[in-house]
Formats: sequence, structure tokens, C-alpha cells
Amino acid sequence: MAANGNGEFSFGKGTARNGLSKIQTQKKNNGICHDDSAPPVKAQTIDELHSLQKKRSAPTTPIKGAQGPVAAPPISDEERQKQQLQSISASLASLTRETGPKLVKGDPARKSETPKVSHVSHNYFTCPTISVSDSALKFTHVLYNLSPAELYEQAIKYEQGSFITSNGALATLSGAKTGRSPRDKRVVKDETTEDELWWGKGSPNIEMDEHTFLVNRERAVDYLNSLDKVFVNDQFLNWDPENRIKVRIVSARAYHSLFMHNMCIRPTPEELENFGTPDFTIYNAGQFPCNRYTHYMTSSTSIDLNLARREMVILGTQYAGEMKKGLFSVMHYLMPMRQILSLHSGCNMGKDGDVALFFGLSGTGKTTLSTDHNRYLIGDDEHCWSENGVSNIEGGCYAKCIDLSREKEPDIWNAIKFGTVLENVVFDEHTRELDFSDKSVTENTRAAYPIEYIPNAKIPCVGPHPKNVILLACDAFGVLPPVSKLSLAQTMYHFISGYTALVAGTEEGVKEPQATFSACFGAAFIMLHPTKYAAMLAEKMQKHGATGWLVNTGWSGGSYGSGNRIKLPYTRKIIDAIHSGSLLKANYKKTEVFGVEIPTEVEGVPSEILDPVNTWSDKKAYKETLLKLGGLFKRNFETFTNYKIGKDNKLTEEILAAGPNF
Repeated sequence: MAANGNGEFSFGKGTARNGLSKIQTQKKNNGICHDDSAPPVKAQTIDELHSLQKKRSAPTTPIKGAQGPVAAPPISDEERQKQQLQSISASLASLTRETGPKLVKGDPARKSETPKVSHVSHNYFTCPTISVSDSALKFTHVLYNLSPAELYEQAIKYEQGSFITSNGALATLSGAKTGRSPRDKRVVKDETTEDELWWGKGSPNIEMDEHTFLVNRERAVDYLNSLDKVFVNDQFLNWDPENRIKVRIVSARAYHSLFMHNMCIRPTPEELENFGTPDFTIYNAGQFPCNRYTHYMTSSTSIDLNLARREMVILGTQYAGEMKKGLFSVMHYLMPMRQILSLHSGCNMGKDGDVALFFGLSGTGKTTLSTDHNRYLIGDDEHCWSENGVSNIEGGCYAKCIDLSREKEPDIWNAIKFGTVLENVVFDEHTRELDFSDKSVTENTRAAYPIEYIPNAKIPCVGPHPKNVILLACDAFGVLPPVSKLSLAQTMYHFISGYTALVAGTEEGVKEPQATFSACFGAAFIMLHPTKYAAMLAEKMQKHGATGWLVNTGWSGGSYGSGNRIKLPYTRKIIDAIHSGSLLKANYKKTEVFGVEIPTEVEGVPSEILDPVNTWSDKKAYKETLLKLGGLFKRNFETFTNYKIGKDNKLTEEILAAGPNF
């Protein structure tokens, strides 16, 4: 073999041991057969090589007024970091001790970086000269607003039960608690909240005093300060820039940090550099229990809200949903103070800018019906309605995963990818493929992902004033019409009621419906009396010309067991007619007992099912069931009748009159 003119190999004379021609090499002029060399790497050790692999992030904020004659001096990286750490230090300060750990930025595993930063950090905080304790000599490393990739590394390295699944999502475990603990959630009752908040029968607000809150806060802060590192997220709530809230989440787990990274609104680098002091802070010490001997405590779990201090403390539960819903409760307090209505609803928008709100409890089809490929998704769960229109409170979605399928919910299925947190979802040990039908850990399996993972999400997540307010009920009694048009008073009545029916099994296999009511379709999270939210809703609907609708996605032709569930294509046709405005032009007639207006025809829907009495063969049984459900509504509403709005109480009487009448 000889080399050709280019110095490449060619076959020539000579035989190898196996009888094939020998391969010979001929050096090029420079003495190298194939030159792919480059200058040697300027690193003496593997650590140095790794440091070259990572490009340092640079600040991106332009210096304001830098072109002018009196430009402000540019802020250095060191000064910016100092300001951030001072703010975080103030958040983590003990209220009873003068000493505590020094805060350092960065991962303790990167030891080479620590001395440089820690030297700077000594200048950040002045140490008192008295009462120096052991903890004063300790450093707590702050991992500040890490990216999803960095949080993956932290979770997989240090958190048992964290794995990358076959589709790139991060599978995690929430520990012993796999759902919220509403009986362990408490709110500080003080001079302000005593009169403003809804307390007593029917209310989700369980009281505690400020002293007990501070005891739990100290326990949480001490636990977080005892750790080598804590995760800090600085983020926003509410896409409306005029009314957004700055939140800080201090947590011990990478999973919690990634969850909130997805669920809150993610700041741009510029916004983060100028973040300043947060409006609300969460201390998530969920791995550590509360002290059960502390006043008010009934278990080792406690989720505490102090609205005056703008703080929330979590002890004894690692379920991430407590943070999401805790902040939602806070928004239910802060937003109405600004005359902004906070809503537990889905929201989408048509191509012509028509916005619809969807309210509904679990199983009513809220997610299915608000997900529409012909419309833009503004949000799936939490919204504000202000003078500017509607805005999503969150930056992500928290979807149920049990029995999830690509066919039924392709958007959620496709959103489960790199960056998504999977909570308590079971997967194959070897292939890491997910089994959404497996309830081994819990039935409440969840996925948390950024809203931009949904293809038709509207970014930013804001829209004009709603045209339609759709209240969904899965009526297993089978007596509510598939669709009813509501007056403002009726909208308030059904909004306050928040009705749906669950199907409950009995010992002998006989199943009968069980009515369930949740005020404002989210009783667990509201802070004020339901009538206040209802009055705000009616006022905004009246001002902006929105129509209220009650849509039954449950049974027809009989109760559960004898009737049939209303077909989803029919419900979709009804929703389409609401969106298009054609349903407003239909002819209507009034029903008995509930007194709602029902259309005589809807395009694509059999006319006979629009009035439920037509679908029941046993008319007597229909009337009895209708009166039974009306009675359940009345009994539920007794909780709210003692609340008066205004001196004359006219509004309460008007809402009552809009309920079942028999």
C-alpha cells in the first residue's frame, strides 16, 4: 500500500498473516498521518478543566442613563451579590437570636469557589461581639434561582427518590404526605384579620395567634439555617405587570425549588437583578416536623400563614402543592384589597379575543373543556380579573397524572419532558418508562411544568375582559339541564354554592350520588366571605357585559346507575355555541324549582335532552329527585345567610331569592 498525493492510505505489495494485503502508512510532510490537533488545553487538573467547560454568566442589565453626562456608577457583580445576600439574610434572620450562620452564594460541593466568596461574605454582615454561639461560625450556602438543569443535578446527587425518566422529566417523591393537609393549615388571627377574614362554620380558615406563628417560624428558620445549603427562588405571581407580587421561596429540597420555578412566573435576568425585597416569603422546612406540644398543633404538620408579616411557614409535609395553594390563598386576600377578583378557574381566549372563564370542581371536565385547540390557553387554574382584564396568577400547570393517556390529553402528555417535575409517579426500574395507571404511591400523582410547554398557551398569559362565565357541575342526580343561562343573581348563587356530585359506592353495590359543595369552586383557598367574591364577580360581569352559564356534564335520563352520562361531543357543541355567541340568540324557557333559563335548541345537540324532564321515563321519580337536590342546595346555603353585605342586606336577600324555589 502506498500513500497517494494527499498522503492517504492505499493498498500495495505485501501480505498480512491472514492473507490480506498489508496496510501500510506513509507519513505526511509534517509527520502526522491525520492532523486533528489543536493547541493543548490550558488546565493542569480535572477541576481546572471543568471550570473551563462552564462559561460564566454575565449580568445583562444595561446601566440606566449610562449615555448621559451624570451616569450612575455601574454596579459591580460583587455589589449586586452583596445586595442579594443581604436581602436573603434578612429573610432568614432569627427574631430572637443575635447570631446565625453566614450566608454564602454557591454550591458547597464546589470547594474551590468557597474561600473567595466566604471572604467577601464576612464583610456583608456585622457579627455581634456578645453571645457568640456555635452557629455563628457556620456557613449556609445559598443556591439562588438555579436553572432546571442545575436543580436536576442537585436532586439526583443528593435527594433519595429523584430520577430522570425516559422522557426527560424528573421523578420525585413527596414523602409521607401525598396531598394537602387542610386541617393543618392555619392563619394568624390579629386585629386586622379578625374582621376582614371569614372565620367560623364553613370557613377554611383555622385560627392561630402570632406568638405560635413565630415559634413555628423560628423552628423552620433554625432548621434551614442548620443546613449546608438552601435553595432560594425569587419569582412573581400574576402576569398583569401592574399588579404582580414578588415572592421568595426558601426551601431545603431541589425538587421544591424546581416545582416553584415551574409554577411561579420566571423573572428575566434583568428583573432578577433588580428584584429587591419580596412582597411575600415562604419558609419551606417541610422535612422537619413542628413541635406537637406547641399551642394549636394537632399533628406534626403545620402550614401557617401570617398576612401581616407576609410570611408562610411549612413544617412536617414535603407535598409541593402546599406552596402553590398557600400562595393562592394569599392572592385571595391581597388582590380583593386592590379591587381585583381572584378566581379558582380555567381561562381561554378565542382568536377574536373573546375570553371565557371555566369554574368546576374535580371531575366536572374543567381541564378537558378549557383545553381547546381552536382557542388560546391563558391558564388552567388560578386567575385575576382586574380593570385591565384577566391574567393568570401562575407561570405553570399542575396536572393530575393518574390514568393519563396520549389520546385523551395529548397536551399534558407532551408537556411531560425535560424540566417537568413528576410527583409520586411510578416508573419502570430499568427503562424508566412511566406507568400513569399505577397508584402504588398515591392516586394523587401530579406533573408540574411551565405553561409554555402547552403549544397554544398565550404568552404573556393575559386577556381582555371575559364575555362568558361558565360554571360546570357533574350532576349525578341527573336533574340539572345540560346548559342553563343564568341571571346575575343566579350566577352569584351557583358560584357561592360551587356544586357537583360525587358517585359513592355502598356495601351491596348500590351506588347513589352524593352532593358536594365548595364555595366559589375553591373553598379551601378563599380568605374572605364567599359573598364578597360573588358580589365582585357580579359587579365585573355587569360592567363588562359577561353572561353566566351553568353547564351540567353529568347524567341525563335518570340518576347515576339508571341514566346515562351526557356525551362529551354534546357538551363541546354547547361550549362552542357559548363561545360563538349563537346560544345567546336561542329561544329560552324557564325550569321549575331552580328557575333557570334553558334553550329550546342548540346546534348539534338533540333538543329532547335540553330539558331533563323529557329524558326521564319515570316523571314522578324525576320530580322527587329534583326536589331532593333543591333541598340539598338550600341546606348548604344556610351557612351563608347570616352574612350581610351593606346595611340593608338587599344583596344577600337577592342571592337567596335566586336559589331553588319550592
